[in-house]
Amino acid sequence: MSEEERDFEERLRELLSEDAYTIRPSPVPYPQIRRQGVVERRRRVAVTGAALVALAAVPVGAFAVGGAGTGSADTATTPTASASATPTPTPSPTPSGPAGPATAGQLRDGITLEQAVDGLDKCLALQRRNIAQGAHGSDPGKAEDYRIILAVNSTGDSNSPGDGIFVVAVQEKPKQIRLICNIKDGEASGYNISSGSDRQSDSPPVLADINANKLYQQSFLDKGHWKLPFSWGFIGTVEPSVAKVTVSYGGVGGEAVLDHGWFVASGTLTEQVTRNPHIKGYDKGGKLIYDSDEDTTYQQVQ
Repeated sequence: MSEEERDFEERLRELLSEDAYTIRPSPVPYPQIRRQGVVERRRRVAVTGAALVALAAVPVGAFAVGGAGTGSADTATTPTASASATPTPTPSPTPSGPAGPATAGQLRDGITLEQAVDGLDKCLALQRRNIAQGAHGSDPGKAEDYRIILAVNSTGDSNSPGDGIFVVAVQEKPKQIRLICNIKDGEASGYNISSGSDRQSDSPPVLADINANKLYQQSFLDKGHWKLPFSWGFIGTVEPSVAKVTVSYGGVGGEAVLDHGWFVASGTLTEQVTRNPHIKGYDKGGKLIYDSDEDTTYQQVQ
């Protein structure tokens, strides 16, 4: 057996052992199982195209359930963008277009609002075509029904080759929708859409989106071998009592933007990491009211 074949076999055995743990995770307390069940019953998630397809046996980053974990220390990144206390909304490109984000910094990597709107239009059109062809789901509505909260470069990996951009848009009425759209070569490559809120009666004041890992992780197959530097994003919801959220990824972070009930963070990862972003939430008096390190429902380790 050649050295190359031995390296491949060793890598394959490592992945299989990791998958085995994922398929048979450690037991979790009943409240966490119940919360996950309630969330999943209230959500309809559609994933189309290789860009957002995850291996069925590897549900990486499912925030609604998971232990605290102990992985190794984070490594360095560039800081996330800070937000002003009173952000000025970004205007829509046209009177009938979707609303822009609360701050210009939510449009990263030179992506313009016009480009983000164009990507959103293409993803909504793709979803309508899929539904017409028999896919599960309901009409996602028009672009002007949404508000764009983040646009960031996407990095291709072994599971989904080719770079592009992610556009995240939300809709509050007539129903709550969160859409993560992936654009490659000017075309909609895939989307992830959820209908209804993740929040339950016992949810913490700061709640990471259940599919936020799509924005801050590359493929599980490339674990430990991500392409760097890597532009990442992170989203979630906050209760009205939350006045400030900080997000640290790789040990360096900053203040997230609070955008109409959502928190939005982003940055550039320059070294490999083993832990998911660390989140803290504060009330108007500056008191710490949420720490993801103390949240047993938040998955700490990637």
